[in-house]
Amino acid sequence: MTPSAAAAPSVTFKAQRITGPRPPKSGIDHNVVALGTVRLAMSAKQTAYVVSALRANAATVRTMVDNEVRCTWPGGSKNLVMGQNVYAGTGKDPRWEDIWVVTKFLLHPGVATTATCTAYARVASLYSQPSSVMIAGGSLRFADTSVANAANGKPLEYDMPYGDLPVDAKRRTLRQPALPVTAAPSGFRELSAFGDVDFQVCQRGVACDKNGSTTAKFTLIVNQWDSKGTHLCHSDATTSVTKTVPYWVHHAVVPLYKPHFKVSTAAGCAPKFSVYVRVDWLRGQPGAVQGTAVGLPDRRGSTTTHRSAMSHAYIVPA
Repeated sequence: MTPSAAAAPSVTFKAQRITGPRPPKSGIDHNVVALGTVRLAMSAKQTAYVVSALRANAATVRTMVDNEVRCTWPGGSKNLVMGQNVYAGTGKDPRWEDIWVVTKFLLHPGVATTATCTAYARVASLYSQPSSVMIAGGSLRFADTSVANAANGKPLEYDMPYGDLPVDAKRRTLRQPALPVTAAPSGFRELSAFGDVDFQVCQRGVACDKNGSTTAKFTLIVNQWDSKGTHLCHSDATTSVTKTVPYWVHHAVVPLYKPHFKVSTAAGCAPKFSVYVRVDWLRGQPGAVQGTAVGLPDRRGSTTTHRSAMSHAYIVPA
């Protein structure tokens, strides 16, 4: 759908079939299709919570499907992309043939402005011939337009920088993405913590068994600290999932969510928090956590490119 001049604070994606170009001899060739746009007038101190959910299925052959959201305002922008490969719609492996990809993050322009956010499907064939995939539904919305900030006036969030971080038989544990110890204003009773990982099967330049898979455990760790941020006073590690990802899926979205983390007011506890995802490699092929993507074409055939964050962690106070 074409972004309108007067977009609502939420938009539903229309069902449509999108063509994926075959892999080029060099570089990146993605079909980049705008799905919908939302806008929000924001104050300099305001932080909003952006959520884009995309359903993809009925691919003709294995196809990469990314759910990218790009937010812009005069003089600034923020981009985030999450995605994975969807299998051909044969009915043989439904969990990889019909997928939801959710891209969500905190938006804080830091100036009084109107932010415009557009969701895009980035699609590419993984075979020698073009593919097509059905975008079966989804939506883009501001799930919250007034998220509390850290004591420094910025969101409680962290985006991994460029670079994929390996986790394998030699490096069995990785603690990323990781929001460092950050002070929040006093008075919050509880937090919701998030850690969204784009997990890659095999590492670039590393030999892999294409018939294999990677199994890893992902645990969201939420911590509260003392006033100096040096001694842990309260922690939660109850949110955990184990994933086995086949080589041909290549990269899979692993979202983690801990609601209602109770803020302790016990002696020695301060409103200082950190959150990270502990990734424990268990078996199979080498894996990696994906950092910020670079060199993404703005649209198909475009010579202009941009960066989009991928794996990230953030906190929403309440």
